[in-house]
Amino acid sequence: MLKKILSNVGYLAIMLALGFTIYYYVLSPNAALKNSAADYSKLSTQALFASKLPNPDGINQDLSQYKGKIIVLNFWATWCPPCREEMPELSELYTEYKNKNVVVLGLAVDELALVKEFSVATPVSYPLFAAENDGMVLGNDLGNDKGVLPYTVIINQQGVVVDTYFGRINKTLLEAAIRPLLAP
Repeated sequence: MLKKILSNVGYLAIMLALGFTIYYYVLSPNAALKNSAADYSKLSTQALFASKLPNPDGINQDLSQYKGKIIVLNFWATWCPPCREEMPELSELYTEYKNKNVVVLGLAVDELALVKEFSVATPVSYPLFAAENDGMVLGNDLGNDKGVLPYTVIINQQGVVVDTYFGRINKTLLEAAIRPLLAP
């Protein structure tokens, strides 16, 4: 009887260890979303600043107008639930930091009509652009080699990528990323 109990306890311990391993190393719920494998020195913002993308009203905007600012560049889509979930926090961040040379830009990997419809139904405080398929190319150029949405890139005042994040981000994480970039 004791042997059977010890055997069951052993199986339970193995199952718990396996569950913990899968939870911690595969699902990584508490791991940072930071793209730790990225070599940011190889990423170029040249294509981004050369882009002219339409805002939700269909007016083409030259993205070079944001040179010299700290940019929180968020790639998203109207059909992406985590993208929509992070938008209120991105709006808060933009509102709080826009007078500190920080801009949040939302590049939708989506059609202009869908972005316009979304922006009417769900207004945000920061500029949105419809990048359609070009958005995935720009994202890839900026380190999104997984094709994940949402994907967020932090660009410093010199136009250099300093951080990238796969998946849903939050205001606290972004504030920690931009705080060192702010002028004293």
